[in-house]
Amino acid sequence: MKLVFAGTPEVAVPALDALIASGRHEVAAVVTRPDAPAGRGRRLVASPVAERAEEAGIEVLKPLKPRDEDFLARLREIGPDCCPVVAYGALLPRVALDIPSQGWVNLHFSLLPAWRGAAPVQHAIMAGDEITGATTFLIEEGLDSGPVYGTVTEEIRPTDTSRDLLTRLAFAGSGLLAATMDGIEDGTLKAVPQPADGISTASKITVEDAHIDWAAPALRVDRMVRGCTPAPGAWTVFRAERLKLIQVATVPDRTDLAPGELSVAKNNVYVGTGSYAVELLWVQAQGKKPMRAADWARGVRIPSGERLGV
Repeated sequence: MKLVFAGTPEVAVPALDALIASGRHEVAAVVTRPDAPAGRGRRLVASPVAERAEEAGIEVLKPLKPRDEDFLARLREIGPDCCPVVAYGALLPRVALDIPSQGWVNLHFSLLPAWRGAAPVQHAIMAGDEITGATTFLIEEGLDSGPVYGTVTEEIRPTDTSRDLLTRLAFAGSGLLAATMDGIEDGTLKAVPQPADGISTASKITVEDAHIDWAAPALRVDRMVRGCTPAPGAWTVFRAERLKLIQVATVPDRTDLAPGELSVAKNNVYVGTGSYAVELLWVQAQGKKPMRAADWARGVRIPSGERLGV
């Protein structure tokens, strides 16, 4: 088939690579979000998908909105059979959905209908799910509600951050997306409607959502930190400034600390929760680089009884 791939961040690059490497289909063009400011200089930088497509000599389309007439006209000129999508980042209007004869097929990082929405991996970790996966489905105008072509499952490990899990899903999902394109092309794969039960939504995680509540149980705190790493980053307040929490570990045998109460040993920093303590392993103070929590604590000299979140 002739394909136009739509995607933007680094997590979409393995799927683009898999389609290029398959040799069975032609990736005629790539659709991605416009260049965005990045770094301290805030200079405009192309998306990771755009950079990879340019390296491969593939035409790159960067519409401000996918309903722009110039973009739609170019898409019609290319005449794709199918448009595979991975984390493109913009809502596709009906006029665009109707252009490819086989539609737009999305690779979504959950086992639909669970965790429909923008942040499925983060929500799966924060909810304590043990199994997740990736799904290919035909895009409709509803939120991740279209019929499913295929799935692949992935275990959520006890120490997984969103970055860890998303990296594994990106590579497992790339093979699924390539196989889905093959099945559509040879007619062996038909999309099946999603079940009506088991629907959950995964809205974007905001910075406010990532604010740690120390009255929550330790397991909840741990899942929040892992689910919000690397973005938007779990945080608390220490001496009226934000302290980012990069890595923690639960300590079930330490139950003597009140929620938010700090206890500092020579090489350990503990904080109380609504159940038992967690140990702070890596933190990042405002305006500083990430550091081991024990080094941070030595620098700020924490007295007995001081609390986080105040």
